[in-house]
This record gives sequence, structure tokens and C-alpha cells, in this order.
Amino acid sequence: MFHWLEKNPFFFAVGVFLVIAFAGLVEILPNFAEASRPVVGLKPYTVLQLAGKNVYMKDQCIACHSQLIRPFKAETDRYGQYSLSGEYAYDRPFLWGSKRTGPDLHRVGNYRTTEWHENHMWDPTSVVPGSIMPAYKHMFSNAADIATAYAEAVTVKNVFHTPYGDDIKAGKKAWEAYRPKVLAEAKKIAANMKNKDVKDAVNAGKVPEIVALIAYLNSLGSSRYEANKVK
Repeated sequence: MFHWLEKNPFFFAVGVFLVIAFAGLVEILPNFAEASRPVVGLKPYTVLQLAGKNVYMKDQCIACHSQLIRPFKAETDRYGQYSLSGEYAYDRPFLWGSKRTGPDLHRVGNYRTTEWHENHMWDPTSVVPGSIMPAYKHMFSNAADIATAYAEAVTVKNVFHTPYGDDIKAGKKAWEAYRPKVLAEAKKIAANMKNKDVKDAVNAGKVPEIVALIAYLNSLGSSRYEANKVK
């Protein structure tokens, strides 16, 4: 058989390619699988954070901000630890982005506060002089779609086995029972805000989009890691 291959260069080349390709897959695929597993301590987004992520996508924040820090000194000096594959294990969809009109936000929760985000979204130039980012004052009055975020959590738990607790399950009764937890988380965010209308809305059982968005932005960093794996 080997003599036949040596006399047929085309088939010999194909055979060599297949052997090398198979060996490469055996070597590479396990590393890919390991890298894509959740990093130690990674927690799924809370329902409030998921609602904020949906606001982030709806208002096209991804058009100007990436969430992918490349392993270059210029980027790690500015944004922090470069991004790891396992950090995105619970992200659906990924919000890596492809443009940076504004800074990368993958670690923004490590160095920005709730108060900073509130001021920035209301009037960007008040905290970043010369900023070309528009104001997002509508977020302070628009209600976040918490019910849809809860349904999303139920879906990814059942379909992708995202490790949510037993209290997140399908059904209207389950949602009504879980809703106080979302409001409690929202109140912690609102407590660090100065906008009275936002505070009043949360105290009345409503969650403005700005509260959900800030919850999401605050999660982009070490707060998602129980063991603070990424430093």
C-alpha cells in the first residue's frame, strides 16, 4: 500500500494532510475545550443584570464600545487583565464588538461606580469633558423589561444548563415569587444614585432602565467572580 502511495503523489499528499490534520485536532481541540469552560468562580448574570444587558444591546452601546481586551501591553495597561475565553461562558450573545469609538468596557465594573455611571448616562460631558457620547436621559424614565430577562434566565438554564438556582423556573407564579429579589437588587443600586425619580420608581416596585444598565455595567469585572479569579 505504501509503495502505491509513493507512486501517486496526489494521494500521498492527501494522506499526509489527513494525518497531520487529525494529529492537529487531537492536540488543539482539548485546549480549546478547556479554555471555553467557565473560569473559576464565574457567576451567571442576575436577572437584573440580564435586563441591563438587553438595554445595552437595545440602545446600541456595542456600536461604540467593545468588550474584548487583547493581550497587548497598550490595552492591558489601560483596561486591565486581557480577556479570557472562559469569561464569556454564560454570555449569549457575545458582545465583543468590533469598534472603539469609546473605551473597552470588559472590566469597567472594576473602576467605575454607580454614581459615575449615573452622571455619565445623564450628561456624558459632566464626567468626560469633550465626550461625543449622547445623553441617555430616557433610561431614567423608561421601565426595564424584567419579565423578559427572567424568561431568558429560565431558557438558558434549561437549554444551556446555566447554573441558576432552583428558584428560577418557568411559570407566572415562579416569576412573581422571584420578583422581590430583583427589586431588592435594584434598591441597592438606586440607593447609590441621586436621581429622586429613579429612587421613587424603585421604591414603588418599578425598575428604570438606568438601574438595570448600571447593574450590568457594575458586573463587568471581578464582581462576577466569587473567587476574584481575574485580577
